[in-house]
Amino acid sequence: MKKLIVATGNPGKVREMQEYLTDLPIKLQLKPDELDIAETGETFLANARLKASQIAKATGEWAIADDSGLEVEALNGAPGIYSARYGKTDQDRIERLLNELGEANNRQAQFVCAIAVARRDGEVVLETEGICRGEILQTPQGKGGFGYDPIFYVPEHQMTFAQMSPEVKNKISHRGKAFEALLPKLATMILKSDHT
Repeated sequence: MKKLIVATGNPGKVREMQEYLTDLPIKLQLKPDELDIAETGETFLANARLKASQIAKATGEWAIADDSGLEVEALNGAPGIYSARYGKTDQDRIERLLNELGEANNRQAQFVCAIAVARRDGEVVLETEGICRGEILQTPQGKGGFGYDPIFYVPEHQMTFAQMSPEVKNKISHRGKAFEALLPKLATMILKSDHT
């Protein structure tokens, strides 16, 4: 069983990631509380690389990090890498986004998730990005999920992330797509890296 330190203080995110890794001999572990990495990158991938690399170096263990957020076309890609910092609560963030979007006809948006894996020495050896395209609704729909899920509508499924079952959301979401791309590479790397 290989241990991977997750560059997050959020146990919910660790549980969600572990679900994607059920078929691999990997045990995820929360990063130590005292390790706080400033997200100074200009892109999701830059932030994921930064977090994975610094956590790996600090703990001497392999590390995995993701950075994700919502990009809205009519807002020139905002909130983007600032998605989590767009307000104090999920409701604040949704209200701010809907206010800024106003009556704009262009409601196109996408969720982006970047994932990076770093070796013990901090070298990033794997990275991937997943995107889920959709639209921003005028009013929230659904009770599930978190963050912007109630206003992010996926046309081909005719529902928001907040209306989907966890199984459907995990499969089609930006994080699901990023992990789908990552898993085969991760499996190969783990077999090779047992001696590192």
